[in-house]
Amino acid sequence: MLAAPLARWLADRGIHYGWVMVAITFAYALASTAAMAIPGVLMVPMGQELHWSIGEISSPLALRLFLFGAIAPLAGALMVRYGMVRMLAGASLLILIGLALSITMTAKWQLWLGMGVLLGVAPGMTAMVINASIAGRWFAQRRGLVMGMLSAANATGQLLFLPVAAWITEHWGWRVALMPSVGLIGLCALLFMLFAREHPSDLGLPAFGETAVTPRPPAPSGNVFAVSFNALRDASGRLVFWVLFGSFAVCGMSSFGLMGPHFVPLCADEGVNAVTATGLLALMGICDFIGTIASGWLSDRYDNRMLLAWYYSLRGLSLMWLPFSGFDMVGLSLFSVFFGLDYIASVPVTMKLTIQAFGAARAPVVFGWIFAGHQFGAAFMAAAAGLSRDALQSYLPSFFSAGVICVLGALSMLLLRGRRNPAPALTIPSAG
Repeated sequence: MLAAPLARWLADRGIHYGWVMVAITFAYALASTAAMAIPGVLMVPMGQELHWSIGEISSPLALRLFLFGAIAPLAGALMVRYGMVRMLAGASLLILIGLALSITMTAKWQLWLGMGVLLGVAPGMTAMVINASIAGRWFAQRRGLVMGMLSAANATGQLLFLPVAAWITEHWGWRVALMPSVGLIGLCALLFMLFAREHPSDLGLPAFGETAVTPRPPAPSGNVFAVSFNALRDASGRLVFWVLFGSFAVCGMSSFGLMGPHFVPLCADEGVNAVTATGLLALMGICDFIGTIASGWLSDRYDNRMLLAWYYSLRGLSLMWLPFSGFDMVGLSLFSVFFGLDYIASVPVTMKLTIQAFGAARAPVVFGWIFAGHQFGAAFMAAAAGLSRDALQSYLPSFFSAGVICVLGALSMLLLRGRRNPAPALTIPSAG
């Protein structure tokens, strides 16, 4: 109802409606990923109030990351079948329930259900799969830039609001720190449902960069599990899929799985208070916003395989240097800037390689499986780093090991040498 007149108003001014889709998706991604990430900052005060150890709290948060990725392949199929708007509405409702349960929790089962299950499944229903959908459907040109912008929102949302959460926690407690997310999620979901459309042809528009209106492709019929697993069956026979799956697992280990839940406790071990540590995470978020958008811009111009090799190499070197930084403000600030620029710069490049290899129509489903690799890696590292910290009384082995793994991820790009366009596109068959 509101999208059509807005699209006409923008068209009269030479602005494509695809940029509105980018803006409202960006806003929702900021809000939803912030809601998922804030519990990582609250581990210390939660543990102090409820008398739980870091390992006991980080395990449900690891489950959250695992489910965030495990639901993504199914989410990709559901999104192709039922549409982005319905999926986002359902995800928003589950996030709000998860936040409500987390705010009122007093027992471990509530921690596992609220922060573990609901705050894992709900964001995973859209996650970065919706980014691939927006870029693939609405943009024939500038796809790399669009994916960079939307990917930046996912990471920046996880980092930028953490100092606010830490400040609220310091003054009013960790439960109050979760409350602003409730209003943000509700508002952004409402904007998306009012203004979003599934396909440019719904508004009589061509994709950005094209002149002809392309009809919306028919949704696959039949079982969504069959749609998802048919895509996996076809994709898994190609080397490019496994290289992207494995390297994205490395990305998850070193970013969402390590820095999100464990950077603030690491700083606490080294005598850096929570507000300062979350300020450093916010600095990473700002640098990530710049670096990920720049990565999207670069992906439209340079060999994406070599970009990934550079990104993982530089990230690995920064993580291996961190244990020797001295943990003073100069060293930590330098690390935050350098690591932040590369925090998830790999995401738009990986998305673009997925669309190249498997086609715009099926990319959301295939990318759902690749994103699952990202989150499986993140879940493993979130749990392993917490348990290692409890056993060794130090985070430094985990951070150094993550750096070594990043270098191995960079070397995996050598397997794609000579594959500028790694594979022909797949098409979506009926699942029936």
